[in-house]
Amino acid sequence: RQTANITGAVGNAGQSHQAKTTVQGWASKTPEGFIFAAKIPQVITHEKVLVDCDAEFKQFIEAMDILGEKLGPLLFQFGYFNRTVFRGVNDFLARLRPFLKKLPKDHRFAVEIRNKNWLVPQFIETLRERGVALALIDQSWMPRPAQWFEKFDPITADFTYVRWLGDRKGIEEQTKTWDRVIVDRRAELSEWAEILGKVHKRKIQIYAYANNHYAGFSPATVEMFRDLMRKQVTTETCNRNRDADQGQLFK
Repeated sequence: RQTANITGAVGNAGQSHQAKTTVQGWASKTPEGFIFAAKIPQVITHEKVLVDCDAEFKQFIEAMDILGEKLGPLLFQFGYFNRTVFRGVNDFLARLRPFLKKLPKDHRFAVEIRNKNWLVPQFIETLRERGVALALIDQSWMPRPAQWFEKFDPITADFTYVRWLGDRKGIEEQTKTWDRVIVDRRAELSEWAEILGKVHKRKIQIYAYANNHYAGFSPATVEMFRDLMRKQVTTETCNRNRDADQGQLFK
């Protein structure tokens, strides 16, 4: 039984005709049913920070639409903003809200922020109002899995978007060859499996992505999570069946 969509995440495809050629290659070289998630170009999220970038955004969407049914969520990955860029979350939201209103409704979008203190109700509700997912990330200074759910419900769309990022600087002190596991992440991934098992029960579609900096070898991270998630869902199913059987005994 499929418990989560582990798909392919790609970065910037380039600009204009070059981007379209690249995306055509992705579409033709992957099997039916493969889903791509893609990051919104950094010219939009980092350089212009949502200002005067309608043309770039339109070009990006046109290129990604070549994927057709293989197109999954599109991620606005913002960096950490200091107070010289935005005085606080409300200043950021004043810029984000108008942009979200312009998003095409037939696409899925997620937003990732690196400012932990911006995870407040007004930010969450802004995403929920537009059906945009909050990206849940595993990074050293961001909340642990259960902490994402302590103050509010971080599921703001009919899907959720998870990224296992890790400590880039720390792991690069150990290796820059990404062909084996360097950091044991079983404990962390077990936390995610427990939390996402509850999300799965809500019939929320899960998109989960790992990079090499998380443990050293992203395919191994994905396989470990898939195994843990299967066990989590199987255990919950067995518990529900047991409770149902016990209920029958006392009818």
